[in-house]
Parts: sequence; structure tokens; C-alpha cells
Amino acid sequence: MASSGRPEVPLLVRMAAHPLRWALLTELAGGDRRVRELVAAVGEPQNLVSYHLRLLRSSGLVGSRRSSFDGRDSYYRLELERCARELAALGPALHPALAAPPAPPQERAWPSVLFLCTGNSARSPIAEALLRHRSGGHAPVASAGSHPKDELHPRAAGVLRRTYGIDVGGRRPRHLDEVAGHRFHYVISLCDKVREVVPAFDGRPRLVHWSVPDPARTGGFDEVAAEIDARVGQLVPVLLASPSEVRT
Repeated sequence: MASSGRPEVPLLVRMAAHPLRWALLTELAGGDRRVRELVAAVGEPQNLVSYHLRLLRSSGLVGSRRSSFDGRDSYYRLELERCARELAALGPALHPALAAPPAPPQERAWPSVLFLCTGNSARSPIAEALLRHRSGGHAPVASAGSHPKDELHPRAAGVLRRTYGIDVGGRRPRHLDEVAGHRFHYVISLCDKVREVVPAFDGRPRLVHWSVPDPARTGGFDEVAAEIDARVGQLVPVLLASPSEVRT
């Protein structure tokens, strides 16, 4: 309760009610962004955007991570799980009848997805395997790299097998050129470096960026796999709500 005796305004309402903060949240819902990209998207001065980003970060609705491509840059991301918890609590805070009922399962075609990272040896094949797993094998999904390694990183294969029961034995990294002739609904980069060199694809796919650290450098394969799994889980309802026809 607030000190006045009135109920405290829920965090999500306080943060999202401001038009600029709502615009920033909406922009970040489409993928991770740098400050200058957010400035261009919302059409406001950088100092004002940075101020509201600080408020969103302090609330836990937005996070940030230093770019692995250019250490002077940071990528901001929407903390969807925190937003989901706040949103789930919002209705019942007003009235118990506003608790959301469980969503019914949806039977429909899945849009196609391509995951990209530099070596196609850890992050993008982990994402590919997890989306295939979560969709029961129904999602058309692939992964590739701008400079593919000779083989999958053994620790990437290990965490998939140990934690998620997924066997990727025999899977080899592939070059972007091998998928260049295919059409995808979504092209998702998981590496700050490869984001800078994503080629044009037929069908005008939606481009999304997830700024995920390279576990081969940090050694945090379990942590990176858990982050990717959470992001893939958040991607699934987006895919199910998307049209399955490739745009021309």
C-alpha cells in the first residue's frame, strides 16, 4: 500500500504510461537496440532517451549488455520475463476476475526462422535446436555463420544433450552462402559482429537482433544456453501469431 493508504500504482503502469518509455519498450520488443538506434526510432534527443532508459533499467523492465563488436556501445534489451510477471499481476491487482485464462494451444503452420552468428558453432545452432525442440519439430528453422568453424563446439553439443535432451551429433556448421537462396520469415542474429554483415534475403524477412555473448570466450555455455532458451520461449508466441506466408 502507498503511504496515503491508496494502493500503489503497479510498476508496469508507472513505467509504460509515459509515451516515450512506451515507445522505447515497443521498439525493444522487436529486438536489442543501441542508444543511437533508439534515438532515431523515437525521434527524441539522446539525453532524454538515455534518461528514460535509466528509469526502465532501474525498474528491471530493460537490461543492457556491452557490445562484443564495439566495446564503446551497449545493446539494450526488453526483459520479457519480468514484463510478463508484471503484466500477469496487473489484472488481478485491479480485480480478481481480470486474471488471464490459460491460452489454448494453437494448431497452425509455423513461420520459417534463420539464426545467425559468426562461427555457427555455438549460439545459432543452440537456438536452432531449441526452437526445433520447442515446436515439436514443426518450425522450419536453420542456422548459419559468416565465418563458420570446422565443427560444433563440443560444449554447445554437451549442454544441449545434458540439459535439454537434444542430440545434435553429426551437425556441421554452415556458411551463410548455403542458405542465401532460401526465404525466411525471420532472420535473427545472436552475435554483434554478424549483425553488421547480414546480407539481403528474398522475401523481406523480419530482422531481429539478440545480443548474446560468445560462450566460447566466456566459458558460460550453460548460462548462454539458458538465455537463448528463454528468448526462444518468448519467440514462440510471436511466431504463432505471425502469418506463415513469405512476403514478396
